[in-house]
Parts: sequence; structure tokens; C-alpha cells
Amino acid sequence: MSIFSLALHLLGYLLLGYAASITAIYFALTVSSLFEIRRYSKVKSYTNYDELLSSPFAPSISLIAPAYNESLTINENIRSLLSIQYNAYEVIIVNDGSTDDSMQKMIEKFDLVKVPFYEEEKIKTQPIKAIYKSTNKALHRLVVVDKQNGGKADALNAGLNVSDKDLITCIDVDCILEPGALLKLVKPFIDDPKNEVIACGGVVRVINSCKVEEGRLMNVRFPESQLARFQVLEYLRAFLLGRVAWGRLNGLILISGALGMFDRKIATAVGGYQTGTVGEDMELVVRMRAYMSLKNKKYKVSFIPDPLCWTEVPESNQVLGNQRNRWTRGTMEVLNIHRRMFLNPKYGITGMLSYPFWFLFEWLAPIVETAGILYFFVLLFTGHIWWSQALSLIILTYVLAVFFSMCALLAEEMSFAKYEKNREVWQMFITALLEPIIYHPKTLYWSLKGNYDLWIGKKDWGKMKRTGFKSSSL
Repeated sequence: MSIFSLALHLLGYLLLGYAASITAIYFALTVSSLFEIRRYSKVKSYTNYDELLSSPFAPSISLIAPAYNESLTINENIRSLLSIQYNAYEVIIVNDGSTDDSMQKMIEKFDLVKVPFYEEEKIKTQPIKAIYKSTNKALHRLVVVDKQNGGKADALNAGLNVSDKDLITCIDVDCILEPGALLKLVKPFIDDPKNEVIACGGVVRVINSCKVEEGRLMNVRFPESQLARFQVLEYLRAFLLGRVAWGRLNGLILISGALGMFDRKIATAVGGYQTGTVGEDMELVVRMRAYMSLKNKKYKVSFIPDPLCWTEVPESNQVLGNQRNRWTRGTMEVLNIHRRMFLNPKYGITGMLSYPFWFLFEWLAPIVETAGILYFFVLLFTGHIWWSQALSLIILTYVLAVFFSMCALLAEEMSFAKYEKNREVWQMFITALLEPIIYHPKTLYWSLKGNYDLWIGKKDWGKMKRTGFKSSSL
């Protein structure tokens, strides 16, 4: 056997071993998630949220929502936030130097006036120009911060400075929250007698094509856009089969920027959101975990397998590509910033399990997959390919991809069943069959492009074009 043939064989075994490892890990996470969802559904069935709603011991919460050029949906989103079922909470909208008419729309719709303020700048941010409150007593929960542009992380930090509540919930302003979202998110904090919970996340779902009225989700519909349909499956897998399992293991290092609840004092103690990365949501969770580990304090990062938040996803390849490019750059930036945690026992499960998983099987996976594709073509052009084995592997890869999507659909249907029509269930099934062929190659390309852009020093955020919600009455 020549050296070249030997090298090809060794590389093939390495790629096969990697594929087998990632499949086994995803299978284990899937099984763990299904058990956790079943457990949560049972607990939820006998939980009395009315008692929690009226409890004087419930912690106070600040909802912080940064807004930049969100004129199309800003008023409806604020209506949604103000209709949440919780007693001790406020809504802090941070207008991050919008150049459209977002600020004017808020002033007119909610009868806002400037109020005197003193801001203790615990975290340095771009200057605040004014703080507004409503003259309408029914809107006493609403606070609008108008500041110079500094980016999403800077806007969230400004909200942190303004807040004096026990907990903060950071959300994307374009999201619609379920009315009981705060009640469910806060429950792990209340149930923990030792105050070990430092953060909690919830499931984020796709709102495209759904019916929204007065800031309330009235009717859940499977998206009309095929690109949005693929993202429905992607979100189901990520949240119901991924983060649920990591939450059960207490190894979760990513809480979506669309919805997350944090202990305000700890979030402030670590310096708030880092403005130098596009992955600020993940970076904050990792830094909070590192902070607690280095202080030798027990802590938990919880996750609620409940569809608490609904967000609009891109319906064009360009906008979606920019988003996935940013996610890839953000992931690698966070892993690089906290590289000292890799296999470092000082950081507990984060260093020994969570970080290695994200490095080897989240960030590295697209690169290894591309190497596998190139390996296939090398075998093809050098005549070393065994077609029976190659076709078997291709079919197996496709079947596994569909299998995990079907598990996500099973988790959805056996728990929350938001898509009630049989036609929509069949549409999801067909989407799962098409996704590995049509959608996955795009996400692979966008991931590779994100790695390249990070290598050349690209830092921009990318634009997200909103289409607005259906049946809007505002």
C-alpha cells in the first residue's frame, strides 16, 4: 500500500470516527430531551401559576428590549410586552439611536414624556439622551430609554444600568412573548431555595405567517415561506433536542438573545454584555458560569422546554445568510475569548463537557463536513472509491438527518402541539424530507463564510429586514 493510499485510509477512519461520535452524542441528547420534556409536561399539569402570580414573594423583573429601526413592529411589540401576566415587572425599551421614526411612533402611541433621571453607570455605555414615561397611568410599567447608538450589547447594558429589579429578562424587541412567559421563566428561581439559579432560558419559535392582533399571538400557522419552514424545524431541533438536554445536565452555555432571564446582580458583577463580540448572548452566559466557578459557588443555568417566545425569521437567502454568518462568528469569538476553559477542571462541567462539545461538534462540524466532501471527490478522482460503501454512507447520513428532525416533531406533538391542523403536520414532515437536500447545503456555506469573515476581521452585524406581523391592528 502506497503512502498516499495509507493517508487516505487514515483520514477516512478519522472522518468516520468523528461522524459516529457526533451521531452518538446527538442521539444521547435527543433521548435526554424527550425524557425531560415528558417530566416537565407532568410537572406543568399540576402547577398553579395563579398562586405564583399573586405571590408577594415573587421576584421583581425588568424586561429589557433594545430597539434599532424597528418602526414597522415597535408599537405592537410593546403592546405584547405590556400584556404579560406578572405583577412586579417593568418594560424597559432602549431606543439605540434609531434613524427611522421608531421613537416618534412610541411617543405618540404611548403618550410618552421626558422625566428627570439619575443613572448610576455601573456599566459604561454610550450616553443616554433622555428617559420617557407615559402620562397614561395604565402604562406605568413602560420606560423608554433614548440613547446614542452603541449596538445591541451596549443597549442592553444601558437597560441594566436603569434597572433596579431582582431579575432582568433580555429580549429582542421584534419578539412576541406568551402571556405567561415570565411566570414560567421565573419559576426555577423561586423553586430554588439556595438561590443557585443564575439564568434561565426558554424555547423560541417562528412567528412568520401567524396571526397577531394588538400584540397578542392569536393563531399559530405553519409559515408560507419555504425558507421559514426549514427554520421551524431547525429551531425545534435546537431548542427541544439540544438546549433542553443541556439544561437538564446543567451544562447550558447559550441562552438565546431573543429571550433570557438573569440574576441582575451577577450579570452586573461580571460587567454586563460584552460589546466587542457579535455573540454577546452566549458570551454573557459563559462569563457568568466562569465567574461562579472561580468563586467556588454552586449555580444552575436552567431551561424551560415551553414555547414562550415567538420571533420573525428571515425569508430571504441574503438576510438569513447574514444572520448565520454572524452566529458563526459570534460562536468562534466566544470560544476564543474563553479558550482557557477548554478541558479545565476549574470550570466544572463547562470546561470539561460544554466547551469541548461546542468547539468540536458545533463550531468544527461544518469544517469537518466540508473536509468529508472534499475527501469524497479525492477518492472519486483517484479511483479509490468503493461505490457500495459510499452510497450506503450517503443514505445513512440522509436517514439520520431526517430521523433527528422527526424526533423534534415528535417532541413538539407530544408536548405543546402548536400546529394543530393535520395539513400542517404533513407539511412539516415533507419539510423534514427536503431539508437535508435543499436547506442544509446553504447553512453549510454560510457557516464556512462566517469562519472566513472572522479570519479576515469582519465585525459588522448585518441587516435584518422585517416584514411585519399579519393582521396587525396598530
